[in-house]
Amino acid sequence: MKHIGAHVSIAGGVENAPLNAQALGATAFAMFTKNQRQWLAKPLAAQSITAFKRNCAQAGYDPKYIMPHDSYLINLSHPEREGLLKSRQAFLDEFRRCEQLGLIYLNFHPGSHLNKMTESQCLAMIAESINITLEQTRNVTAVIENTAGQGSNVGYLFEHLAEIIDQVEDRSRIGVCLDTCHTYSAGYDIKSEAGYLQTMAQFDRIVGLHYLKGIHLNDSKKAPGSHVDRHESIGKGTLGLETFRRILKDPRLDTIPLILETPDEMLWPEEIRLLKNMGEE
Repeated sequence: MKHIGAHVSIAGGVENAPLNAQALGATAFAMFTKNQRQWLAKPLAAQSITAFKRNCAQAGYDPKYIMPHDSYLINLSHPEREGLLKSRQAFLDEFRRCEQLGLIYLNFHPGSHLNKMTESQCLAMIAESINITLEQTRNVTAVIENTAGQGSNVGYLFEHLAEIIDQVEDRSRIGVCLDTCHTYSAGYDIKSEAGYLQTMAQFDRIVGLHYLKGIHLNDSKKAPGSHVDRHESIGKGTLGLETFRRILKDPRLDTIPLILETPDEMLWPEEIRLLKNMGEE
């Protein structure tokens, strides 16, 4: 059985996220734990924490099918000390919020070198940022999201992900989330059957499938290898429906959350139904 959902709103409080997911017919979901446009936010209220856990339990959402995402402002390899410290402080705050909510993952974009350091230096700094945070927290796994390689972003090659993981001290608390749009835009052929099988085998060889904690299901507006991150609704982009049918039929993905981040939220219920049907064909 596949666990499929979307990145839902927390408007009115984090406790509304599981309710919003349930309204979509989702069996998994992603969320922010605070306003993603702010560096720091006021602490979570005790009543919100209690209500979030209660709503998750009542709707049947196990933490292993919930994939919170950190703020897009954070750059764990910021080349300037002030920006790096600010990012690390915000990253730690995100982890502590997940701890409070009883969540076990935090999904994040690895970072950008801003053309002020080498890729290897950037990857080492990201790993250092992760290590600093893991030392101060418990139970939450850092889940690196692969990127399209837009601008100075790292993480678009499987080798980048492996290089970060190799430098993380506690590898029991590190994982990867693959985004279908990012993977395709980075140049990996997941559209053809042979390409999909080869890409998954390559990921397993370089990173390891045991590190795969989630997948973001997004079609792509752009061509393969474009290194441009532009999500499209399922079946309306350059990946096409067969790509997602192949993913939904892959038994290796039965135990991880599959999360929509497609641009038209009004289509999410329909897309979730479509994807569920693909998995049951």
